[in-house]
Amino acid sequence: MPIRQLPSHLINQIAAGEVVERPASVVKELVENSLDAGARAIQIDIVSGGQKLIRIRDDGAGIDRDELALALSRHATSKIESLDDLEAVASLGFRGEALPSIASVARLTLTSRAAAADSAWQLEADGGAISTPAPAAHPQGTTIEVHDLFYNTPARRRFLRTERTEYSHIEKWVRRLALSRPEIPNTAT
Repeated sequence: MPIRQLPSHLINQIAAGEVVERPASVVKELVENSLDAGARAIQIDIVSGGQKLIRIRDDGAGIDRDELALALSRHATSKIESLDDLEAVASLGFRGEALPSIASVARLTLTSRAAAADSAWQLEADGGAISTPAPAAHPQGTTIEVHDLFYNTPARRRFLRTERTEYSHIEKWVRRLALSRPEIPNTAT
C-alpha cells in the first residue's frame, strides 16, 4: 500500500482516541476547561451514562464570537503562547485538543457569552463539521452539549460499559476535580 496523507476527519478521530476514552474523559476535559475559565458554578447533566448527553454549563469568562470556531480547532488554546508559558503552565489543560477531539466523535453544541459581550453565540459540530456561529440566549459563561458520543465510531462504542458503570466513572472524576478546588461551592443534586 502506498504512503499517503490521512484525511483530516480520520486524523481527528485518531486524535480523539487519545483524549476521549469514555464519557468520563469528556466530563473531565470539559470541567477542567470550565475551571480554567474561572467558573465559580458548574452544572453537569448526564443522560444514559453520558452516551446520549453530557451537558456542562459554567459561569466562567466565556468565549468571544470570533473565537468559537477556533476553540474547536486542533492545537488552538488560550493558555500558552510561548515555550516559557509551556514550561510554567498552571492550568488544568492547555494542548487545545479536547474540544476538537470531542467534536470529531460526537454531535457538539457550543454556546457562550464572553464577559464583555452584549449577546451570546452558538455553533454546532457534527462529526467535525462546524457550523457558522449564530446568536443565542445565554448568560455569561459557556454551555457545551455533547450528544450521541461515539455515534460515528462504533468500534469505540463497543468498549463502553453499562450506563451505571460509565456514570460511576464520571462521578469519580467529578469528585476528584471538586476536591482539587475546595474554593468553589459544591452542591450535589
